[in-house]
Amino acid sequence: MSRNRMIIVEGPQGTGKSTLTNYLRDNIPSSNLQRLSGQRDKTINGKVLSEKMYFILLNYLKAMESIPMDFVFDRNFFSEEVYARLGYKEYSFTDVYNSLIDKLCALDYDIYLILLFVQNKEVFYERLKREHHSYQSFSIENSMNQQKCYLELGEELKNTNIKVIPIATDDFSLAYNKINELLSINVQADSNDLEKQKIKR
Repeated sequence: MSRNRMIIVEGPQGTGKSTLTNYLRDNIPSSNLQRLSGQRDKTINGKVLSEKMYFILLNYLKAMESIPMDFVFDRNFFSEEVYARLGYKEYSFTDVYNSLIDKLCALDYDIYLILLFVQNKEVFYERLKREHHSYQSFSIENSMNQQKCYLELGEELKNTNIKVIPIATDDFSLAYNKINELLSINVQADSNDLEKQKIKR
């Protein structure tokens, strides 16, 4: 019997995380989509709360290993590490992050980390202009720095059992097709539907 899949979609605002995770939920049978939000508290207390939250989550996923269900996450603890590295937090999260990576890798899932990015800066800018982000004030520089940091995290995970998949979303139909191929999703994205969809987060 094949193992359940855990698919984590990460990336800065404007790369299409909500659209991608909705697509995965709609096209992977018996999948559970969870959208996670980090702690607004940027002090050390926020670190304590985040650590507790993510370890509880991984314990839950451990308990669910024997249930035939795939999990899709719109963000996870990778975002916490990115925000801390870029100085949006008053603390370093790396010690907790490394412990979470070890616990994640010990789970009995096929784990995919999909890192979304935008290659064309003008496309990125136009998407971000349409959005409102209450956590971090609008800045194309902030978003580009986040994108770089997410991709660096992916490089650091090369020697783990996490399958890191960077996907450009400048052309969203191409992103769908790549995901279909990599995850063996037997659905071709309909061009009319893609045209109607708005890139969100």
